[in-house]
Amino acid sequence: MKFPIFAFVFILPLIFLQTLGITSAAPIISNHNSIQDTLINCLNDHSVPSHPISPQIYAPQNPSFSTVLQSYIRNLRFNESTTRKPLFIITATHVSHIQAAIICAKQHGIEMKVRSGGHDYEGLSYVSIVPFFMVDMFNFRSIDVNIDEETAWVDAGSTLGEVYYNIGNNSRIHAYPAGVCPTVGSGGHITGAGYGNLMRKYGLTVDNLIDAKIVDVNGRILDRATMGEDLFWAIKGGGGASFCVILSYKIKLVRVPERVTVFRVSRLLEQNLTNIVDQYQHVAPNLDHNAFIRLTLGVTNSSETGLLTNQATFRCLFLGDTESLISLVHENFPLLGLEKSDCLEMSWLESILFYSDYSMGTPVETLLDRQPPSVTYLKRKSDYVKKPIPRYGLEGLWKIMVELQPLQLTFNPYGGRMAEIAANATPFPHRAGNLFKLQYAINWNEGGSERAKYYIDLTRKLHAYMTPFVSKNPREAFLNYRDLDLGINHQGSRSYVEGKKYGVMYFKDNFDRLVRIKSMVDPDNFFRNEQSIPTLPR
Repeated sequence: MKFPIFAFVFILPLIFLQTLGITSAAPIISNHNSIQDTLINCLNDHSVPSHPISPQIYAPQNPSFSTVLQSYIRNLRFNESTTRKPLFIITATHVSHIQAAIICAKQHGIEMKVRSGGHDYEGLSYVSIVPFFMVDMFNFRSIDVNIDEETAWVDAGSTLGEVYYNIGNNSRIHAYPAGVCPTVGSGGHITGAGYGNLMRKYGLTVDNLIDAKIVDVNGRILDRATMGEDLFWAIKGGGGASFCVILSYKIKLVRVPERVTVFRVSRLLEQNLTNIVDQYQHVAPNLDHNAFIRLTLGVTNSSETGLLTNQATFRCLFLGDTESLISLVHENFPLLGLEKSDCLEMSWLESILFYSDYSMGTPVETLLDRQPPSVTYLKRKSDYVKKPIPRYGLEGLWKIMVELQPLQLTFNPYGGRMAEIAANATPFPHRAGNLFKLQYAINWNEGGSERAKYYIDLTRKLHAYMTPFVSKNPREAFLNYRDLDLGINHQGSRSYVEGKKYGVMYFKDNFDRLVRIKSMVDPDNFFRNEQSIPTLPR
C-alpha cells in the first residue's frame, strides 16, 4: 500500500491578514531561485534510488506547473494573480518522497504545504505569505475493501467519491458515514471528524475509525499500536496537521439497506414557512435514527410576484422504504406536506449523487471524478443550536436573509447516535445537547479582494444576527469548517493563549488534552499552522 500524506504546516495567506485587519507579515526571503535550488538538491540527496523524486518535482519554469497547481484549487479566492505560488510542487508517488520533504523542510526552515482534495475552506493547503513548497498527494489513493471484516484501508489522498464507489462496488449493503461531496479528500475530512447523512445512525468518520498509519515528527511510520492511544485519540477529530502526517486509515464499514429512500422538497415563505421550520426544529433531532433531514434556507424569486422571497429546501435520507418514510413524516412532521411522489428509492451509492444535486440517472461512476462540476469563490462559517430558534428569531431571519442573499444557512440535525457518544470519546466534543450544526455558505463569481470582503462580510452579518440563538461560552465551531475569523496563532510567546481562543470553540474541554499530547509528540511545534494545537508554555 502506498502511504500518502495528509496535511502539514500552514501559513496564513495575505488576503486573510487584510480581511482580519493585520497589515504586517513574516519577512520574505528574497532569493527564491537559490532557495529552490537548495531545496531540490536536498530532496535529491534524500531520494530513494528505486523511487527517484526528481521526476515528480514541478518548478514554475515547468510548463505543467500551473496546471498541477490549479487542478485542486477548490476556492477561487486563492487562485488570484496576487496569490503567492509555491517554489515548486512535489506530486509524490512514494512514501519516501514524503520523508525526504519532511527532512528538507526541517533542515532549511522552509514551510511545506500538503494537499489532498484541496477543499479546505480557507485554502490553507496551497497558499502562504512566505516562501513555501507544496506536496500534492493526488497520486496516492489506494483503497482496499474487506467485506468479510467489514473494514477498508483508505489512503489519505483518495476522495470520498472513490471511497464510496469502492465500497459500493464490493457490497450493496455497506457504507461509511462521511460527507456528501464526492470530491472532498479523505485525509482532512476523516481526521477532522467529518460528517454526513449517516451521522444520526452511525456517528462521524472518527467514530468508525479503527487504525491509522502516520509519519511522526521524527520520520517514523507508526500505526495505532506504535503511536499509542493518546496520539490515536488526538487524530480522531483533532486534525492531523498539528501532530503528524496522516498516511492512511482503517475504517469500519456500516450496514445500510439495499434500497434507501430520499426526497428533496422546497417551500416558500408564503407557504406557511415559519410554521414548517418551527415544527422541523422540534422534530428533526428526535426522529427515528434512520432518518436524516437537512434544511437549507435561501432566497429565490417568487413565481407569483417575481419578488425575492425566502425558500426552505428539505433533503432527506431514510434507511428504509417509501411507505415507512411517509408514515414517519406524516406522524411527526405533518406540516411539510410530504407526498409519495416526492420520494425516490435507490441504492445508498446513488443517494450520494442525489444529495449532491446531480441529475437523476447520473451513473455512479461519476463518483470517481476528482474534479467538481464547478469551482467558485466561497466562504463558510459554523455554529451550533441547542434550543429551537423562537418564532421571532425566524421572522427576523427571513428579513435579513433577503438583505444578505445569495447567502445560505443549512441546518444539520443531531440526536440519534450523536447524542449517545461521550463528548470526550474523541476530540470532537459537539455531541449531546446540540440540536443542529449550522453552516453559513456563500459562493460568488467575481474576483478581487474588494468583492471577497463584500461577500465575506455578508456571512459575518448573519453570524452576528444568530448570536442570541446559538451556543455560548464558548460559541462552538466545527474544525472542518475552518474559519480564521475565530482567531489566529502567531506561534510566538503567546501561542497557547492565542490557540485557546479558537481551540475551545473547536474542542471545548478537550482542548487542553490535545495541548498535552501535542507537547509530547511534537515539543518543538514543527507541525503548526494559524489554527493548530499549540504546545504548553515553556
